[in-house]
Amino acid sequence: QVQLVESGGGLVQAGGSLTLSCAASGTIGSINVMGWYRQAPGKQRELVATMTSGGSTNYADSVKGRFTISRDNAKNTVYLQMNSLKPEDEAVYYCNVQGTTYRLPFARGYDSWGQGTQVTVSS
Repeated sequence: QVQLVESGGGLVQAGGSLTLSCAASGTIGSINVMGWYRQAPGKQRELVATMTSGGSTNYADSVKGRFTISRDNAKNTVYLQMNSLKPEDEAVYYCNVQGTTYRLPFARGYDSWGQGTQVTVSS
């Protein structure tokens, strides 16, 4: 199993910055995609940003130019640098890791979620 530990959420004023981090541990195998999703009260969980093992990124239109995703493959950690935060960014942010574990000749994919970290933006 893969365990994800998130940190970095908190309260920030509009226009401020926060950095989230998520460290994966356990039976990781090879990680394919690491990313962040968020869920605001009364809304569905939505993609914020993802990054593949090759470095390709994908961002929600609402965060392009303000948020930056990065990852440290050696530490199995993904980061989300959030700048120019807006009240509408307020949500619980979830880390997601998709990968493959191997027990040759078999391979098994996994899709793991963190427990979530609250980001609160005051106007």
